[in-house]
Amino acid sequence: MFKKIASDALGLSDIGKIILPEDFDKTDSDDYVLHEDGEKIHFLIKSKSDEYCFTNRALIHLDGEKASSSKRNIFRYDYYQHQIRHVSVETAGTIDLDLEIKFSIGNQALSVDIDKKEGEAIADLYKSLVKISHIQDEESRMKDFAKDSLQASQSLFTDNRFHDGNIATEFEKATHFAYDWFQATYNENTRKDFGEVFEKYIQN
Repeated sequence: MFKKIASDALGLSDIGKIILPEDFDKTDSDDYVLHEDGEKIHFLIKSKSDEYCFTNRALIHLDGEKASSSKRNIFRYDYYQHQIRHVSVETAGTIDLDLEIKFSIGNQALSVDIDKKEGEAIADLYKSLVKISHIQDEESRMKDFAKDSLQASQSLFTDNRFHDGNIATEFEKATHFAYDWFQATYNENTRKDFGEVFEKYIQN
């Protein structure tokens, strides 16, 4: 325990620190943000070996093998491809130096240790991630409803089809209709930019 306390006092521990917005550009994560396409950092946690960069579009994780190594693995999890689930916070005990925020994004489970002094800021991040997970879940449900609706309509059409004798023409029309339907459903229910969520809950 003494070694752990000494390590933290010297700034050598792997407990994450929240980076202020004015210092975002001093982190390694900033190099991998798609600034040219309007991507913006909203929250950034940096430890000795890792960085967790939450942008309006994705989580960028710079995964260090160990604190003493300069090697990094860069992982990008776009929110529209990877759903956020199981968001929780483990608060610090009396003698603990850190708290943990845990969540899964896609198939990847993550747990980040944070200095317990940052509890208020972590609460803001927690609310942001929970809200994003709710939006993603609702969008997923709407896509399923749309698919079920289209399948029901297809079944009715098949059972009661009337055509003018040109099956190829009917097939082409049906194919175009289905494509337009799915494209519209995807566009209406696939949010790629969650900047508004972060701006609502995170106070910088």
